[in-house]
Formats: sequence, structure tokens, C-alpha cells
Amino acid sequence: MSKLEPRGPFDLVVVGGGLAGTCAALAAARHGRQVALVQDRPVLGGNSSSEIRMHVCGADGGGHEHARETGILEELRLEDAVRNPQRCASLWDVLLWDFCRREPNLALFLNTVVVEAIMLDERRIRSVRAHQLGSERHLELSSELFLDATGDGRLGFEAGAEFRRGREAKSEFGESRAPDRPDSYTMGNSLLFQSRDMGRPMSFVAPPWAHVFPTDDDLPNRHHGSFECGYWWIEWGGQLDTIRDNEQIRDQLLKYLFGVWDHIKNRGDHGAENHALEWVGMLPGKRESRRLMGDHILTEGDIADQVAFEDRVAYGGWPIDLHPPGGIEHRGKPTEMPPLKRLYSIPLRCLYSRNIDNLFMAGRDASASSVAHGSTRVMATCAVMGQAAGTAAALCRRHGCDPRGLVPRHVSELQQLLLKDDCYLIGLRNEDPDDLARGAQATASSSAAPATGPEQVLSGVARTVGTETNCWVSAPDLPAWLELDFGREQLIDAAYLTFDTNLNTRFTLTHEAGFAARMPPRAPIAECVADYRLEAEVEGGWKPLADVRGNYQRRRIHRFDPVRATKLRLTVTRTNGDPSARVFEVRAYREGA
Repeated sequence: MSKLEPRGPFDLVVVGGGLAGTCAALAAARHGRQVALVQDRPVLGGNSSSEIRMHVCGADGGGHEHARETGILEELRLEDAVRNPQRCASLWDVLLWDFCRREPNLALFLNTVVVEAIMLDERRIRSVRAHQLGSERHLELSSELFLDATGDGRLGFEAGAEFRRGREAKSEFGESRAPDRPDSYTMGNSLLFQSRDMGRPMSFVAPPWAHVFPTDDDLPNRHHGSFECGYWWIEWGGQLDTIRDNEQIRDQLLKYLFGVWDHIKNRGDHGAENHALEWVGMLPGKRESRRLMGDHILTEGDIADQVAFEDRVAYGGWPIDLHPPGGIEHRGKPTEMPPLKRLYSIPLRCLYSRNIDNLFMAGRDASASSVAHGSTRVMATCAVMGQAAGTAAALCRRHGCDPRGLVPRHVSELQQLLLKDDCYLIGLRNEDPDDLARGAQATASSSAAPATGPEQVLSGVARTVGTETNCWVSAPDLPAWLELDFGREQLIDAAYLTFDTNLNTRFTLTHEAGFAARMPPRAPIAECVADYRLEAEVEGGWKPLADVRGNYQRRRIHRFDPVRATKLRLTVTRTNGDPSARVFEVRAYREGA
């Protein structure tokens, strides 16, 4: 047997490399913590990866205005639009790998399965033991803090964390969409496929084990007119155990998938004569399994009432999207998802274990009822939970406390840190005492309208909310400049700029060949500033701090040698297509010692 190799100690070990785990690991590493990210697959991204290829849904998919998630997820979206305009799933895998690889504080362990939690005592994890399949190494990763982003709650389960599986009764939380009696049922798993128009007739011979769907009546309520990208409703397994019965579920899903394709190709005229299967998923995409229990369990009522938790650190907006446990065998509608009236908040207390003191969780296994999980489970919401949990872990190390120790003493600090990192928190504004721009006066060369004047960059909110634009928009005549006057000399060495990337458009992360064929290639967001200069007024003259060409990111941070500045000026010379300069926020800091 191979020798056990110790690694660490780390500040944080993140287990699970979906979007929740990836964003958590990046957030903690960027805040200076030594992080290990452990993923049991060869690629990152979870359900969004090339192995499953589910598109990334979030709050903007619920019909809410200006609701798209920002922070690390937006950074990834914008980078993917430029580096991967053809929507190649494998390039998305590489992008996530590259982002993690470039972080000096992040150690990435792919193809590595955590098999055991080594406990210091019944309430605290000391280390995890893992097998790296390709290298045949046996690793022990030690850390002060751990984060379960496995979706299945695997680390929490191994550590003895309290969890739930299945549906609570209507009476437990007063949830209208819960069943009358509790049961062990969950939503099922799905397999996707992709097809391609080959330009000539292509035959298909179904394997003998494929399920047979003779007519459209045998696929009731399952629209299948567009078939390039597979169907999420090829779903099954919710009446089994979606963890233990994973192999059986996959095998049955393959029977249904090939049966559906046989139906499209051979049983009726579906316009698919020239189409052939190009890719078939072999890894089931999961919706629901274990949910680890925190100090708060998010419920349907919390979502419907938009409870403004004092410890809110993330948000959601996707409808409560509940699928019948029978999946494709259910002859009724494949989902019921009435839209939410407004966005809702997710508290920090849902992101750490109630009985394992040094365990965070984020993503599908966060603390929620089965009904509330119907909304929180989608990947963009999981990603912002991940960034919140990773940032919270970094703050725990700063203060020498466990996750519960952040509530309530350090919650405001955490919230301000998340806002600084371009995360959105409902109803909260920038109140960072270290942001020197908050005391400045803003002027500009022009403004498109009174509601988009230069003072908007100091509103404390970096997106449009309702009738509040919170954005400086210049007249449609570039170049245009924005100036902050500090009123006296300020020693600064960092400036944070937040541009407009049109959060009111649904900018879906979809890596499917069919979508790419039907939609124009992705590109930088037209409203985003492309070329700009940043200068400081020092002793009556303008000192250049940054000169950028070809930007496409919403958030840009510039660090420079300290200067004693009386003013800070941003001059926009070109956007990616919009005639006006558009800026949501400017911050200024003295970050050095």
C-alpha cells in the first residue's frame, strides 16, 4: 500500500470543485489564505463542466431586473465570453482550471476522492484522507477549517454532521409546497446529450435495451421540438437514493436517453433527418441528495417573505423549482416553478454546520428545507454562496474563530468585505471606513441624465436597483472623464473600479453546440468600458496610475506605489460598443502597511 503523504496545514480545505467550491477556494485564496481545493473529477465546474454540460442558472432566470450574480462568477462569465465565444464545454473546463492554477495560495487536487474525515473530537475535523486516482497517492490534508461543496455533503457525512434527505412534511415549516407527510423522495438526476446537423441524412439504430416511446403521447408534457442540446427532463431516480443508487440511476437514464433519441429519429417527423448524436453524458447531473444542517434552515417562508437576515451574505431569485420524484415516468408536468416576486437573502447561518464546529458548506448541500432547496440549488446561487463561505473562512482565520464565531460580532465586516469584492447583498451599501472615496466629491465631463450623474458612483450600491441607477453615464461623446476630489491630500495605493456589464440581460453560461449554432458569438459586453486612463492629482499635476486597453471585465483593481493625491480621475476613451461611459463605483484605499 502506498505511503500516506501529509499535506498542509492549510487555512482551509475545500472539498468539491463545482462552482460553489471553485468560487469558495478562489475567494479564500485571494484573501491571502492557504487553500486546498479537492475535486474527485478530472475537471472543475460540477454540473456546468464538459462531463455534464448543464447551463448555469441563477437569479436573473427568475425574471428579476438587474439580478445577475456578480463577484467571482461574473468574472468567470466575462472571461469565458471572450476566450470561449464558440461555447466549447472543454474550454470552460480549462478556464476554471487556469483560474485556480494561477492563484499562488491555492493548491489544486484533481481526481482526488476524500474517503475519510479524521476527527480531533466529535465536533472538530483535524484532517481528511483522500486518494488521488491517477497518481495512486494517498493524501492526508490537514487544516483549521473545512468547507463541504461536494453537493452530496460527503465530507459532512464522513465527519458526522447533521443532515437531512428527502421532503419535510407541510406542517414542519408551514410550507405550502411540501407534501402532507414526510418522505425520502428527492428530485432525480439527468443525463444530457448533444446532436449535430451533419448536412446529409443520418440513420440511427437504437440499442436493444433502449426504452421505447412510440408516439408523442408517450412523452406527455415533454416538449422535444428543439433537440440539439438534450433535455433536462430526461430525469429519473428521485424515488431511490440518488447517492447509493447512482449506478442504477445512470443505467436507467441511458435507456431513457437513447429511447428519446430513437423517438426523435425514427418515430414521427421531428425534422431530425440530418441530425446525429455527437455527445452523450455518462455522469448524471444531480439536483438533490443530502442537505447539511446549519444554525438556520432556509424555508419557503424565508424566500417568499424576503426575510432580511442580519447575517445575509448571499442571495437567490430562481423560482422554487420542484420536479416530481418520478421524473420522466411522471406523466404530469416535469416541473412546477411559479416565479418569485423578489430576490431573497441567504444567511451565513445556512453555510456552516450546526454540530461540526470548523465545517462550512456551500452549494446544493447548504442548510435548507427540501422546498427552499428547489431554488437555492441552481449553480449561480451556489457560486455566490461559495464566495460568501470562502470569504467567511478567510475572516475566521483573521480573527482566530470558528464559523459560528462570526455571528453576530464580525458579520458586518464580512458583509462589507463581500461588497468590496463586488458581491451584491440586498439592502446593504458600501460603509467601508477604509474607502477614502466615500468622503470625496464627484464631478464629470458630462452626464446623460440627472439620474446618472457622477455622484452615483458614490451611492454605495454597484448595480441598478429599482429606480436607483447607481451608475454614472456620460453623454454619448467620448472621451469622458469622472473625477473624485478628496478635499485634501490622501495617501492612496489602490483604486477599485466597477464598470457596467449590463446585469439586466440574461448572460447564460451555456456550453452547448446547438446554442452556439443558433446564437451570435459571445463577445465583450457593449456597455463595458474598454480603454481608460487612471490618474491622480499630485502637487498640482496629474500622475498616471494605469493605462488600460481592451478591458472587458466589470471589476478592475489597480494597485500602485503610494501617492499623496488630492484628486482621482478616470478618463474613458472607448467602450466595447456603447456610445457612453458607464461606471457604477470607484473606491480608493491605502492598503499597504
